[in-house]
Amino acid sequence: MHYHAHAQSTFKPSQIPGTGNAYLQDIYSSDKLDPEKPISAGFYRLEKGEPLVYTYTYHEMKIIVEGEYQISDESGLSLTAKPGDVFFFEKGATITFSTPDYGLAFYCGQCAKDGA
Repeated sequence: MHYHAHAQSTFKPSQIPGTGNAYLQDIYSSDKLDPEKPISAGFYRLEKGEPLVYTYTYHEMKIIVEGEYQISDESGLSLTAKPGDVFFFEKGATITFSTPDYGLAFYCGQCAKDGA
């Protein structure tokens, strides 16, 4: 078993290069235990500012844990995401994330550590 106490409040993800307001970092990954079918999990934080547009190269689940996101996809579907909302992003999906203040989400993706 691996354990990170109070991760939501104590783990601070690293800034995504090239952004001034987006942060993401894996906490745990199975890539060393199962390199053929790894999963990785961590936190994604976005602060008010530029939207982040991301095309997924893997499948990912995300649950909003704090704040609020505006999330839209390439089909034009746009939703306001709040704590407790769960999303599944399929490999190949292009998603735009923005926030009026900030948002914090926990994710689990079918990729190796730091593969996002």
